[in-house]
Order: sequence, then C-alpha cells, then structure tokens
Amino acid sequence: MVNETIRTISPATQEVVVERLAATFQDAERMAKASSEAFKSWRKTPLSQRKDIVRKALTIVQARKEALGRELTTQMGRPIAYSVKEIETMQLRADYLLDIADDSLCDLPGRQENGFERWVQREAVGPTLIVFAWNFPFLIIVNALVPALLSGNSVVLKPSPQTPLIGERFVEIFAEAGLPANTLLCLHIGRPELLRQVVQQIPDFQLITFTGSTKVGIDLRKATAERVVPLNLELGGNDPAYVRPDADLAYVAAQLVDAAVFNAGQSCCAVERIYVHTDVHDAFVEALQRELATYRLGDPFDPATNIGPVVSPAAKNAIESQVEQALGMGAVDATPENDSFAAPPPKGNYVMPRILTNVTAEMDVLRQETFGPIMPVVRVSGDVEAVALMNDSHYGLTASVWTKDIGKGRELTAQLEAGTVFINRADYPAPDLAWTGWKSSGLGCTLGPKAFDAFVKLKSFHIRMQHG
Repeated sequence: MVNETIRTISPATQEVVVERLAATFQDAERMAKASSEAFKSWRKTPLSQRKDIVRKALTIVQARKEALGRELTTQMGRPIAYSVKEIETMQLRADYLLDIADDSLCDLPGRQENGFERWVQREAVGPTLIVFAWNFPFLIIVNALVPALLSGNSVVLKPSPQTPLIGERFVEIFAEAGLPANTLLCLHIGRPELLRQVVQQIPDFQLITFTGSTKVGIDLRKATAERVVPLNLELGGNDPAYVRPDADLAYVAAQLVDAAVFNAGQSCCAVERIYVHTDVHDAFVEALQRELATYRLGDPFDPATNIGPVVSPAAKNAIESQVEQALGMGAVDATPENDSFAAPPPKGNYVMPRILTNVTAEMDVLRQETFGPIMPVVRVSGDVEAVALMNDSHYGLTASVWTKDIGKGRELTAQLEAGTVFINRADYPAPDLAWTGWKSSGLGCTLGPKAFDAFVKLKSFHIRMQHG
C-alpha cells in the first residue's frame, strides 16, 4: 500500500509548511510491536533513572524553547508572543508530576493481620498511544507523556497533522536525554478511519489517551467497544462565566476577553458563554468593548499581535456561520471598532473577534462549542437563573463565577456541573488539581493528585506466611 502524504498548511499564509508520509496500518503494527519490546526493559528501569531521563529531556526542551516556539507558530498560527509561554507552562506541570511521582507509584499497604502480608502494587499498563490535538500540543503532551514514562510505560505519540513536528521533536529530545530506543516513538496518521482501525485492531496498545473534539472521542469509544482497553478522554467544552452585580467590571472584562480570545478562542476551556446580571449588563458590555478595542488581530509572527488566525478555512467558516445564524435570529453585534479587525492580513484564516448581545438559548453560538474568538453575552435576572443556564449544556469542562462575595461564589460554584469551577479566574488548569471533564467533556483525568492513575494497573498481593 502506498503511503499518503500529510501536508500541514500554515493558518497564516495558506502555504504548505511541513510534509510527511502518513503511516499505513502495517507501519502502525510494526511500531506497536517495537514499543512492546521496549516496554519489557523500560518497565524494569528504576523510577529514579526514569525521573533522571525525563528531567534531562525537559531541560533540553526548555533550552530550545525559542526554536520550538517558532515551529509551533508556523504550524498552527499561535501568536509568537505566546508560543514560548506554553513551553514554559509545560515545565510547571512537569515539575509537579515529577514531585508527586514517588508517592503516586509506591505500593499501598493492606491492613495488618497476624500471619499474613497484603499490599497493592502499581504496575505499568503497557505500550501507550497518546493522541494529542494541535491547539496546545506541549501542554497536552506533558499531561500524559510524563506520567506514562515515569510509570514505566513505553509510548507512541500520534500528533495532529497540523503539528507533526511536535511529536518528532519530543522523540528526538528524549532519545538525546538517554531514553532507550523505541520507548518513545512518533506515528503520523492522516485519515481518521485509520486511527479508528489502529485502536480497534492493534492489541499491543494497552492504553489510549486522547485529547481533542468530543466527536472524535466518541468515535474512539466506539472503535474500542469490542476491546477491553482503557481509554482516557479530554474532550471539548462550552464553558460559561457568570458576572454578578458586585464584580469589578473592568477587571472581569479584561480577564474574560483574554479567556475568550486567547489562541483565537481555540481552547477546550475558553470562555464561550457570558451570563451577566441585568443590573450591570450594559456597563459590563461597555467594559468588554473597551478591553477588546485594545487587541490586535494579525500576523502571528508580529510580536504585537494578540489574536492570530484560526486553524483552517473550515474552522473559519464554522465560526462565522454560528455568528451569522445568531445575527439572523436577533443577536446584536456589539464589537468595538478596531482597525486590525477590519483589515487583517489578506492571506490566512483570520476571524474577527466579536461581542454579541441579545443572544438566546436557541442559537448555536450558545449551544455548540464555537472554538473561536466570539463572546456571546446573555442578560440574567440573578443567581438562580444564571446557574440554571450555565448547567444547561451537554458539556461540563469548566465554569466561573465573578464576584467580590467569595462566600456566595462558593455557594454558586458548588451547584455548577463542571470538572473545574473557578471564582474570579478562568481558563487555567492548575497542575495540582484534577483536569477532568463532566458530561460530554471527557472520561478520566490528568494532572492533580490522581495524575498517574490512568497509567498504572493494580496488582494485589495476599500472602499467608505459613503453609498448612
């Protein structure tokens, strides 16, 4: 079978910036076998040595962060001002995971009983397939790769066709740091049906982790339905924010504009729905307008750019279709004047960020994940209505409440149906907290005190000390 070619198209220029031959199913089988062989020895490597190799590799990543950041911007369009920051934030997550590794992977003692010994041992699962998205590839990788390797698993990375170099660079750097051959490999797959076939028909993969859209996550669940194989999913979101009447409007507007348009809104935990108490609705919209007017849409390699292009023409069309539908159903475009919004670079998938008011629940911009720099604002009568509307979604990744009354904020966040709830913050997965989605936003978790759980299986030992 002839390999197809994967072409990575720059979101900023529409030019091909990377070409790779895609793997065939037979290529994937061979890679899985090689990973299985590497696993046999890596699982026996002492944790202290695994930690040393991971630390060394991460040190190399940080030393090359400028070049890696430029490659990231080239591939997926992140403004260059922020690309290196992602790599630095990745290190903060990795440091936390390294810090808790010993406690997370140690044996668990059973209850003491005369004449018996009992304990639970954590063992590596086996060859792990990490399928990761293009929008925050360094952060997504570290969530799974560090605990997977520290637990003793071999790993095959399946990068998005939009960011193929990320997977290759990690393989190169970890090999340079001393990771044994074939313990970390990179598999380029272009067609979704081939990925489904791989997870369905290659038994060497003993764990599959996926970060990406809910649609693909459901496809992978179907593909693994006839296998008993763990599947860890970090999926989409449609995350709400509620602005109470006592909030500091200028501060909240600055935070929510950033949370809505950072990375051109292409974040699973971007704020996509803003509910505002009627007493401050108009004043808050004005604060949003003042803040958004300071942003600049444009060339991602310009250090002054805040908002770059979205990933593809299809993404641009989907976002703008939601906006047009909302406007056609009575929403009001409250976007401030901004020269950069009116005249973005002629090439590229540039989407004008928008503030929409008079938005209603029937509009797709509220019901669906937009994944773009759009801020729909909804007027609410008070806390009860706000909580009901925030929970009225099949997603449940994050939600935020903005108020000076922390006690009331605690009361409201306790009622919200989401894996992470914030008061006076948004769009920030803290390394020490579980990153987990409720409803259609995921299965399992990464980060936090349970960060290693998906990457180990439990083996119970029960010994009677005397025979007979």
